[in-house]
Amino acid sequence: MKMKAVVATVISLALTTVVIGNAYYQKKQFYPSVVYLTNSNPSMAVMYLQAFILVLLVGKILRKIFFGQLRPAEFEHLIERSWFAITETCLAFTVFRDDFNPKFIALFTLLLFLKAFHWLAEDRVDYMERSPVIGWLFHIRILSLLMLLAQADLYFIHHAYAFTATKGPSVQLVFGFEYSILIIMIVNILIKYLLHAIDSRWEAPWESKAAVLLYTELAINFLKVLLYVGFVAVMVRIYTLPLFAFRPMYETMRSFKKAYNDVVLSRRAIRNMNTLYPDATAAELAAADNECIICREEMHSGAKKLPCNHIFHAACLRLWFQRQQTCPTCRLNVLRAPAPEPANANAQAPPNAPHAPNANANANVPHAPPPPSAAAVPPPFPNMPPPPMMGWGLPPPPPRPAALASLSADELRRLEGTERRNVEARLQLLREIQAMLDASVLLMQQYSNVVANLPLNCNTVATQTDLNRTEPSPEASVKVKTEPDVVPTTSTYKPTPGPSTSRDDFTTDDADTTSPDSFRDSIDADAEELRRRRLQKFTTEK
Repeated sequence: MKMKAVVATVISLALTTVVIGNAYYQKKQFYPSVVYLTNSNPSMAVMYLQAFILVLLVGKILRKIFFGQLRPAEFEHLIERSWFAITETCLAFTVFRDDFNPKFIALFTLLLFLKAFHWLAEDRVDYMERSPVIGWLFHIRILSLLMLLAQADLYFIHHAYAFTATKGPSVQLVFGFEYSILIIMIVNILIKYLLHAIDSRWEAPWESKAAVLLYTELAINFLKVLLYVGFVAVMVRIYTLPLFAFRPMYETMRSFKKAYNDVVLSRRAIRNMNTLYPDATAAELAAADNECIICREEMHSGAKKLPCNHIFHAACLRLWFQRQQTCPTCRLNVLRAPAPEPANANAQAPPNAPHAPNANANANVPHAPPPPSAAAVPPPFPNMPPPPMMGWGLPPPPPRPAALASLSADELRRLEGTERRNVEARLQLLREIQAMLDASVLLMQQYSNVVANLPLNCNTVATQTDLNRTEPSPEASVKVKTEPDVVPTTSTYKPTPGPSTSRDDFTTDDADTTSPDSFRDSIDADAEELRRRRLQKFTTEK
């Protein structure tokens, strides 16, 4: 990488020397040579390339002085932000194309150069909180860099204001606005640096540091939002809609909203910790791992128990909740988790036993009757031998689940909690429901087996049974005997077509090959035909 930089520098320097030498060789004087260079597009392209190489060299030197070696994260952030900044600069060129000249390009290049050092300073100060050792050289570098950047920002803000006041609105409005954003960034970086420096001098963690950082971030983002709104209003009134300012304005508004939500949620989580979460007892500390995973120190007193039963130092939790509102161990959202139950409720039910259903509540709920025994089950058709029993074995009565409609508020909370006994209570209820469903499925399977194994002559048995249940008059009995409506009990059967019969005629040649569905259809057709003939006979007699 260093060799490539050296080669590019040597080539650009050689091209610049050739271009300047050619202009001086042709014009023989300084001023005509400068006019020739500015009017020649290839010569200006070489000069711009040389200026870009010089800016990169100066940037590398200043980076070595103030930062030393960049970390990979800092380099990635710098590249990512630089692409957005270059894109916004190109959009700004379209708005101020009348002012497009070498001075305009030089001012925008200097702006990008200073922005890059602001970004690096912000990342390096954020690294202070995670760095174990901070030497004096680090402090000297950061303070001197912040001082130089602040002076440069203030100078360009003053220059933009003076130029606009004397010559009217121009592109200096954009530069004044950009440097105002940068000076606010310098203030934010300086506040973070002071807070981190003070915290590093104390042995115990500073509990109010995270809260101060949250409020500082909120105030800084609010000032940025005001500046962006004012800048867009001025640009729309004077020039046109500044498209290059939309992306940073949107990012600033989103950061402001996030900072506001962080403040509200952190305050709510800390209030819940102080009022709802119980203090961990000595027995609970002895039963659990007596170490706070936040500070990696043993817990003897001042520990809080979260709804997920994890225990931490109260001071460590306060610092943690100011950044994020989750359990450090299981990532449970403490703002959405239910509040822990009081101590008397815990004393009534053991922690490792599932909640038993309320006996009084179950007494008021009509339960399904138990399935009858095998002896009490009547045969499907009277006067017919019982079918072969294929795996006939009735299951025991299934358990009856608790009546959820009559449960009390405490019992419902036990079912909806996140502790061990709550989960076991829910699992017990689900097991009871599953047992009931399994028993129902088994009964349906047994019924299907019985119907599928019925003998073929049950058709005649069903007809005779139907005739025995009715008590017709003697005349009707005589007519019934003379009517040819008795179905013969043979292996081949053809139903008589009638107005109420909608099924096609079929022939059963083999009882073993007849499917249960076709057999049930034939029974329905016979019964319907028999009812029709009886109704016709009854109408005739009347």
